[in-house]
Amino acid sequence: MKDIPVHLLKERASSGLEINRFFKGDKPKADEPLGAHRDDHYIFFVIEGGWGSLMVDFNEIVIQESCLYYVLPGQVHHRIQNEGAYGWFIAVDTMLIPPDYRNVFENQLLLQQPYTLNDVQKRQCQSLLNLLFERYREDEQAVFNLSVVHSLLQSFLGIAAGCFSQTGKPGMLMSRPVQLAQDFKKLLVEHVRTLKSPSAYAAKLNVSETYLNEALKKATGLSVSYWIQQEVILEAKRLLYYSQLNVKEIAHALGYEDHAYFSRLFKKAEGVTPLAFKADYRK
Repeated sequence: MKDIPVHLLKERASSGLEINRFFKGDKPKADEPLGAHRDDHYIFFVIEGGWGSLMVDFNEIVIQESCLYYVLPGQVHHRIQNEGAYGWFIAVDTMLIPPDYRNVFENQLLLQQPYTLNDVQKRQCQSLLNLLFERYREDEQAVFNLSVVHSLLQSFLGIAAGCFSQTGKPGMLMSRPVQLAQDFKKLLVEHVRTLKSPSAYAAKLNVSETYLNEALKKATGLSVSYWIQQEVILEAKRLLYYSQLNVKEIAHALGYEDHAYFSRLFKKAEGVTPLAFKADYRK
């Protein structure tokens, strides 16, 4: 592949939703891509029993029994390894996720972690997903069926958002610094290839650069510049490992006309050159 493939939900589902149950030892379908990819939608996993794992942006995430996990649009990941797990896979179009829920799911600048469901939460999720799956498989043209499907989906998303909202810092979730950090992250993911300066993001957020920096430090302990560099380097690593672009092409894709400068920036952050990183990870 020349670049990292992006899987589009609209190519698989017309309702903005895809839900499937998987079992221990399930083999991938013949037409199912196995390699690293991005999605233009959210993916949720509910592990009912056993455990599974998947690679998300160079981190192995282990999802144990009774755990809930999600992958954000744009994150590079592989198919879940579920030889010892069974549970649910739910793909959801971003437009079906209310802004308040998205704020919860996207409120972490670092990689999101699995959430362990208690017995009540697990039972509620299982009941909802079973009913959702049943209605999802019915005729889309049946009167009100799509509305019922979307309503059930909203109930599941509400439970999931409620679970992950508990993982935030107490008293901080709705504070101005945390809200600003969330908004900054969304812009950063969207514009990382074209905008590199803290002032540019501050202008888009209608705040001063100083205030944005103070808010990020309060919410995360780290500066705006740090997070910009982290996102640039993460995107560079994705392209180096998963695409066939050369270093010069990657530098240009990330907005650097001087690929030598980009290489120095990468080495300073990672301790190795882009070529060495690519060679090491592709062994």
